[in-house]
Order: sequence, then structure tokens, then C-alpha cells
Amino acid sequence: MSKTVKGTLYTVVAGIAWGLSGTSGQYLMAHGISALVLTNLRLIIAGLALVILSYATSKDRLCAFFKDRKSLLSLLLFAVFGLFLNQFAYLSAIQETNAGTATVLQYVCPVGILVYTCIKDKVAPTLAEIISIGLAIGGTFLIATHGKVDQLSVTPAGLFWGLFSALTYALYIILPIALIKKWGSILVIGIGMVISGVVAIPFTGVLQASIPTSLDFLFAFAGIIIVGTVFAYTAFLKGASLIGPVKSSLLASIEPISAVFFAFLIMKEQFYAIDFVGMAMILLAVTIISLKDLLLEIKSK
Repeated sequence: MSKTVKGTLYTVVAGIAWGLSGTSGQYLMAHGISALVLTNLRLIIAGLALVILSYATSKDRLCAFFKDRKSLLSLLLFAVFGLFLNQFAYLSAIQETNAGTATVLQYVCPVGILVYTCIKDKVAPTLAEIISIGLAIGGTFLIATHGKVDQLSVTPAGLFWGLFSALTYALYIILPIALIKKWGSILVIGIGMVISGVVAIPFTGVLQASIPTSLDFLFAFAGIIIVGTVFAYTAFLKGASLIGPVKSSLLASIEPISAVFFAFLIMKEQFYAIDFVGMAMILLAVTIISLKDLLLEIKSK
């Protein structure tokens, strides 16, 4: 099997696993676990697994990281404002809508980063970028209203948390850039998850929460923590190392499609034709941005 095929498979499987994690979270919250408690559990358990993986692959780097005070401070900011806020906002959006809708709304993030970059660098967007911005806004409008200006098809809270998760996802991407370049993704994300999870304990009620241990709950926990976080993230990084970050990000856009499929299959969620039109517009906007980056990468070679 060629390197390209392997990288493609790793990345696509990671995207599908991320989609499953959202539906697993929806299942758990539908059966009484709050978004705060679930966020806390996910961060600590998945974070510990990633830290153990980092220790197994590069013990010296992990030890060196804990001696770097500047990196630890930067990681604390990322842990609170990137990791915890994003995970909580995303799960809250799922709780108020469903896994498919919440995941698609979070995918407005790249368009938000594009707008921010244009304003910060005082550069006018290209025609392709203007089209992608228009598609993202139009797609969000259709999902939120079903084309009827005088009413919302999702709750105001669902729309707020969906768009807030897109904003916090941008922080999740931007805040750790320097840290990841210096220390690597698994180490930074793993320690960040553990820190944010520990800091959140006094505020989430996780210690007082009653956690069911029936088989269906254990499968759902495995879906969101083991499959949808630890496995998905490591598979994506492996795929990115084989085919490059731009191609892998483009292929991982299968995540919202996967989330919609699992929400329909497992949670029996109902979607309308206009929902799929809105979702397609947002995914097309993300694809246009990714393809532009891919073309620039090819030209640079």
C-alpha cells in the first residue's frame, strides 16, 4: 500500500471517528450526564492517555517540557481558553441541537479565521475567499432558520453554542501553534487536556456526579474518549505525516458528514432537505479554503 493511500485512510478514519465522538456525547447527555461533567471526564481521561503515549514515545521531551516555565504558562492559557472552552461549547451545542448540526456549525471556524486574518493583515479577500465567506454565512442561515427569516429552526441557545464553539475552535487552533512547533502535538494536547480537566474539577460537579456503568454507557464513553479523541487524534497525525497537513485537513472534513450519519443512525435525529443544503454550503466553503491552500502548497513545490 502506497504512502498516499495509507495517509488517506488514516485521515478519513480519523474524521469518521470524530463524527462518532459527537454522537456518543449526544447519547450520554440525552441520558442524564451534563455537558460540564462530560467535558471534564473527556479532558482528564483522554489527556492522561495522550500523556502516557507521549511518555512512551519521547520520555526526555516530556521531562524537558515540565522544566520550561514559559511553555507551561502558555499551555495553561491554551488549556483554559482553547481546550476547555471549545470542548464545553461543542458539547453544549450538541445538547441543544444534535451532533450533526453542532459539528457543521463548528466548521464555520476556518471562515472566521480567514476573516480575522484579512482584517489583521489589512489584506482584501480574494474572490474565492469572498465566495467561501458568503457560503458559510448562507449555510448557517439556512440551518438556523430553514429559510424563514421570522423564526429559528434551532433554539437560540443551540445557535449560540454552535457559533461560540466555532469561535473557541479558532482559539484551539491559533493559541498552541508555537507550542506544537516546539514540543509536538500529542504532548501539548495531552498535557493541556489534563491541566484543563484538573482546573475545571471544582466548577463542574464531576466529583458529585452519578456515572452509570451499564454496557451502553461504557460503549458511549469509549466512543467519545478512546475512539473519538485518543484514536482519532493519533490517526489524524499519522495521516498528516504521510500526506501533509493541508490534504489531511481537507479529507478530515468528512467529520460532519459522519456526525450527521451517526446522529441519524443511533439517535434517530430528523434532518430536512434544507438542512443538507445548509450543511453542503458550509462544507463547500471550507473545501474552497482548503483547496486554495493545497494549490499554494503544490505551486511552492
